[in-house]
Amino acid sequence: MRRLIVTENMSFDGVVSPMDGWFDPTAQDEGVVAAINAQCREIDAVVLGRSTFQDFAGFWPHQTDDTTGFTDYLNAVQKYVVSRSLESTDWQNSTILRGPAADEIAALKDAPGGDIDITGSISLVHSLWPTGLIDLVRAWMFPAVQGFGRRLLPDGMAQRFDLVESRAFGCGVVLLEYRPM
Repeated sequence: MRRLIVTENMSFDGVVSPMDGWFDPTAQDEGVVAAINAQCREIDAVVLGRSTFQDFAGFWPHQTDDTTGFTDYLNAVQKYVVSRSLESTDWQNSTILRGPAADEIAALKDAPGGDIDITGSISLVHSLWPTGLIDLVRAWMFPAVQGFGRRLLPDGMAQRFDLVESRAFGCGVVLLEYRPM
């Protein structure tokens, strides 16, 4: 069975949205870029909520000077967008999932392939916490405090996690990987 991995960039205070001024997806530390590219080699499908998908589709296909490799990866990888309202998509390798998110993602996990990643899409992530479908959380913590916004974990959620990995980078970013218990 494929793993479902939640990958989020977040400020020191746990905010994942909005990313006002503290996150630039194309200006990264070399160590961070290498770590993300290594993770991407294990991921052959990305699941996004409609809003994040539309943001990504409006940005990544138009990047021409990205030296990180993220543009090529995101344009090539199989993308699934969970949406009941999106009518079509022009972004290559994109499929709309119209059924209940948990059912659609469970079916993807049962299909052959590599890891599945969800990034951004915090409403979708919040809806999946109680389902038990999430196998791993990768939190990229940036050395900044947002002070407001949506957090990785919804208010009122009680959950324990096992630490899988922690790694600090020279730029102050810390990667924390946790497995839900």
